[in-house]
Amino acid sequence: MSQAEVLGPLDTAVGYALKRAATALRTAMDVALRPLDLTVSQYSCLEVLSQRPGLSNAELARAVFVTRQSMNLVLRGLQDRGLVTRPETAAHGRALPSELTDAGRTQLRAASAAVRAVEKRMLAPFSESRQNRLLQDLVACTEAVAVAEPES
Repeated sequence: MSQAEVLGPLDTAVGYALKRAATALRTAMDVALRPLDLTVSQYSCLEVLSQRPGLSNAELARAVFVTRQSMNLVLRGLQDRGLVTRPETAAHGRALPSELTDAGRTQLRAASAAVRAVEKRMLAPFSESRQNRLLQDLVACTEAVAVAEPES
């Protein structure tokens, strides 16, 4: 009978180190975005919409890594603050495409600068080539364990 493999000490587990890094990054982003009265999910939504305007609630939820129900709350909050606009009714089907307002773009510029400062601090120990290597390695890790999403 063979023994099941065990994780071993946490300080040598890549997955644990990755989770710690993600948690530290999220906490630092929370702190940086708090003066702008934004959550990480709200910032992420603004950032995604700036690069891909017109996405539906479901598409945004996938891009921001939240549920559709959570994204609906995020969008409502951003819409109530005048940062995002959505039509009252859908032109096609049920999707209500979202777009940034001028105020949303202004808020995003400040938020992006705050988040970029956090990222620079996180990457400061790395040379530019090591930063590029880290990015490539993280993408490879993601692709290696990614589960295909079911088609809608």
